[in-house]
Amino acid sequence: MTQPSLTRRRLLRTGTATAAGLTAGLALPAIADAAPAADAATEPARRKVVLVGANPGVQLFHRDVVSAYASVWTVDWSAQGSGSAIVLWHDGEVRVLTDHPDLGHWLERSFTRFFPEAAGLPWPEPRIERRAVHVANDLARGTYARAGDVAVRIADVLDRRAFATDEFDLGGRVHSLSLVTGPSAAASIEVRGRRLPGEIIRAGTPERPSSSAFVAVAEVWRY
Repeated sequence: MTQPSLTRRRLLRTGTATAAGLTAGLALPAIADAAPAADAATEPARRKVVLVGANPGVQLFHRDVVSAYASVWTVDWSAQGSGSAIVLWHDGEVRVLTDHPDLGHWLERSFTRFFPEAAGLPWPEPRIERRAVHVANDLARGTYARAGDVAVRIADVLDRRAFATDEFDLGGRVHSLSLVTGPSAAASIEVRGRRLPGEIIRAGTPERPSSSAFVAVAEVWRY
């Protein structure tokens, strides 16, 4: 795991393809240049909406290795209903804390585990935990999410910009994605009141900053 994580950290610092590059609005050649999967041959204009909501995220690094990753979901509408979830990877385990277990399981199985942030991480079957999820998320103040013993904070939004692609590969299923993202300067993940070790990585330029912590709104997935 060390070498893939180190590579992602270096890429983020140089502002090229990154673990959080897509949602920070940076180029992702590995995704953009990939050949479309066989079951995604439908023209992008004909793809149907499968999810509308928001998906902020935080990736922490400790000693050049990914130490924790949290994917926060608020789903206004989807093919699997609406609700919220926190998908947390830490210490080789995956937890899904959600007020709607079927929805949370779908979000982790169909989306989060295929995100660039999860690449190279040991990703076992998740532990689904039914918990009330409370999320405050906007481009002005950042994100605060809590469920059970887990809390995620994202603050000091550095920029707001739109992003769209028709080539987001989720395990061989190529989706269209559009969103507005806000790379952020501060973030933390807490479990049982203890802040997990690690730090976010910032890169880019003052005019176009990037970060491994980001707010996201107006997110639409089509397949």
